[in-house]
Amino acid sequence: MKILVGLSGGVDSAVAAFLLKEQGYDLIGATMSIWDRNKTALKSSNNSSCYGYYKEEDIETARQIAKLLNIPFHVIDCSEKYEEIVLNNFKNEYIQGRTPNPCVWCNAYIKFGMFPHLAKESGLQFDKFATGHYARIEERNGIFRLKKGLDEKKDQSYFLYRLTPEQLKNIIMPLGIYTKEEIRKIALKNNLLNAKKPDSQDFYSGDYNEILEIKAKPGNIVDTKGNILGTHNGIWNYTVGQRKGLKIAAREPLYVLELNKDRNEVIVGFKDETFKNKLAAVNTNIILPVEKNKELKVKAKIRSTQPLQDARIILKDDGTINVTFEEFQKSIAIGQSAVFYNNDEVIGGGIIDKIL
Repeated sequence: MKILVGLSGGVDSAVAAFLLKEQGYDLIGATMSIWDRNKTALKSSNNSSCYGYYKEEDIETARQIAKLLNIPFHVIDCSEKYEEIVLNNFKNEYIQGRTPNPCVWCNAYIKFGMFPHLAKESGLQFDKFATGHYARIEERNGIFRLKKGLDEKKDQSYFLYRLTPEQLKNIIMPLGIYTKEEIRKIALKNNLLNAKKPDSQDFYSGDYNEILEIKAKPGNIVDTKGNILGTHNGIWNYTVGQRKGLKIAAREPLYVLELNKDRNEVIVGFKDETFKNKLAAVNTNIILPVEKNKELKVKAKIRSTQPLQDARIILKDDGTINVTFEEFQKSIAIGQSAVFYNNDEVIGGGIIDKIL
């Protein structure tokens, strides 16, 4: 079987390629180029993030890894599609007062979508596509299932919930059964170049306004009763749950509760006002079969690092999922993803659209 393995320049994808080669697969190494060289203004980001001018260096590292493993290497230019799909969604969501998760969009539509598609269009022939993600894929009863990685701290299934069963059928994730510590040990033992390279921590570590490229739009910061407490230069500079940087004196810390685009307002309140337990998710993707209009008990999370929470969901005829958590959740952010699990299997998820 011939495998296209995505090499990012990081230790995880390097070890994924090493493990697959040890198992006897015929490998092709490839890196997706997402950086547009014309974007010279994006200079404040650093090497701890996924997007920035320094990613050219990661491509060269990936090339050296492929050379070390003695496998062919290709660079697939995905920059145009990345801007069209990921960056435009990022901009539009922030301007609308929502808080997007570009990693979710990138995984579904670029990394596991356009990247292997464009690789085949370029003439590369392969049977499956492999990455260094910490998640597992299993086939049971004819259904390909996405499961959590065994390393709870590194599990990336939250970011992969938009993958379809058809995509999962053609993907290999060899790291799902390992811990991060085990992966670094494998890299060190086999003298892989990037064994000690730190992980990427964020989408973009610089000033988001460099990507948004929009002019300041001053407005008011108000409390839940509409009282003006301060001013802002654009609602996109704030996220739900934010506490620091409000520059408002109060008897106790204030948190961002809501961003209202229509009134160009940042609504703030005290900590006890940040807790809600109901939401509606749209633009949903369901991996495992779910009966419509019937309440289903699940485990759920509204951010990647959150422990799984007990919840009940109802899938509506229009694809909307109504979610009720058993316990109140802090700072539910519109635009983020709600992801649902049955034990360690991903049921699916969607984009948070309303707080009910």
